[in-house]
Amino acid sequence: MKIEITDLTFKCIIGILDFERVKKQKVVINISFEYEYQKDYFIDYSEVSNLVKTIMKKKKFLLLEDALLIIQKKLNKTYKITKLKIKISKPDILKDCIVSLSC
Repeated sequence: MKIEITDLTFKCIIGILDFERVKKQKVVINISFEYEYQKDYFIDYSEVSNLVKTIMKKKKFLLLEDALLIIQKKLNKTYKITKLKIKISKPDILKDCIVSLSC
């Protein structure tokens, strides 16, 4: 079974520059993962979405890389995921492009 959660959008503190640490910035996260579906075991995608939002709003990350690794570690620990792909973007940080990173 494959689940995709796209355009999970919210604001949080993330960045290394002083101005990035004052105001919350828009962050967009896309997650896709595979797992073995069984009648007695399924993954609630709204639960995954809320878990990611909670992680991002609770912590203040310096780097996108830090946020990505924390999310990856928490999802793998919480669920029986076989394949996981995460993409995190800060669409408003640079005037003429979107900065993103994925694993």
